[in-house]
Amino acid sequence: MATERALPNLWHATATAAPHTAPLADDLTVEVAIVGGGFTGLSAALHLAEAGVRAAVIEARMIGFGGSGRNVGLVNAGMWVKPDDLVATLGAAAGNRLLVELGDGPSLVYDLVAKYGIECEAVRNGTLHMSLGTEGLKEIREREAQWKKRGAPVEVLPAEKAQALSGAEGFTGALLDRRAGTIQPLAYARGLARAALAAGAKIFTDTPLLSANRQGNHWRLQTGRGTVTARHVILATNAYGGLVADVPWKEYRQELTILPYFQFATNPLPDKVAARILPERQGAWDTGLVMTSFRMDKQNRLIFGSIGRLDAMAAGTHRAFAGRSVRKLFPYIGDVRFEHWWDGRIGMTTNNLPVMHVLADNVVSVSGYNGRGIAPGTVFGRALARHVTGDTSAIPLAETPITPDPWRMLKSVFYHAGAQAKHFIDKRF
Repeated sequence: MATERALPNLWHATATAAPHTAPLADDLTVEVAIVGGGFTGLSAALHLAEAGVRAAVIEARMIGFGGSGRNVGLVNAGMWVKPDDLVATLGAAAGNRLLVELGDGPSLVYDLVAKYGIECEAVRNGTLHMSLGTEGLKEIREREAQWKKRGAPVEVLPAEKAQALSGAEGFTGALLDRRAGTIQPLAYARGLARAALAAGAKIFTDTPLLSANRQGNHWRLQTGRGTVTARHVILATNAYGGLVADVPWKEYRQELTILPYFQFATNPLPDKVAARILPERQGAWDTGLVMTSFRMDKQNRLIFGSIGRLDAMAAGTHRAFAGRSVRKLFPYIGDVRFEHWWDGRIGMTTNNLPVMHVLADNVVSVSGYNGRGIAPGTVFGRALARHVTGDTSAIPLAETPITPDPWRMLKSVFYHAGAQAKHFIDKRF
């Protein structure tokens, strides 16, 4: 995996300040230890603290360092997999339950934002899944039909309406999902952390987990300068579980293919231009094989993203592609420059669905959000909190064994190299 680099991430530049945290420097005993300070871990900590359960989060870097601070910020309902395919994979009972819980996921996110007054540029006017060509239009019509028979408020828009709501040219239609919306993801993560701390949870940053040992009915987690002893452990590291090479319970990473994703953010656009791009402030992504996304922020910046990593070899290609794409999508945009850029990792599973594992006695994890981190992370964090406090049916996934993907490293390389090659030639003429 490429070394993490400091890039000018827009979310870091505009998020509300993080609550005060520090490295663990003592020996602490709690009921539940949570490894990972992203959406899942922070949601678990908040819901445990709300229930009066002593919980502590240990985070190797800082709150929202991983995907929670690099996310596009689309609060989507459900998973990327079509509803009927999800049910076919998991079975009717389990599949429909997961669809209901994740379909309601945005409501949980926005309810927490309102309850705790989280300042995160929250807008709930839906999202737009933009269709490319006739195949893309067929795809979103299938999604519409499958969600509508489950009562979801979704609607396929014709090309003219899609252009009016997106401000973008070149699409054959769009699927509007009114359950969804957008947020500033790092600000949301920091807000969850602040709420969890206020409720009584402990959060320690710059505190990597180095080892874990079973002592009677408890786990003793060794960090750099302290220990956490807990009856239960929630592992909530997902695609960033490799920050510490010798982290315990690392086998689950063998089933995650890492999909890199980058974003570029423009300077704040003039009001007249910004008013034409996503005027209702939905977030958007397309049906392309090498997907792209675009959205606006509160300061009228356009944020454009696609598959790829901004390493030294590829950054120039992806930047040029982003510039060409923005000007082709929005030919009226005028002179713009990219002021912020960053990338992140998406944890992909072989069936594009999340997985739940019991990694050892009283050690549980959910991972593999496949690009849907915000609402599922929040939902599964709450479910994990309920699970470790006795509700063993709380997680809307069946426990499965870890199934390593022998092709995952090759697939990660293919995604990165393939996206770079496509971006080199795409929209050049």
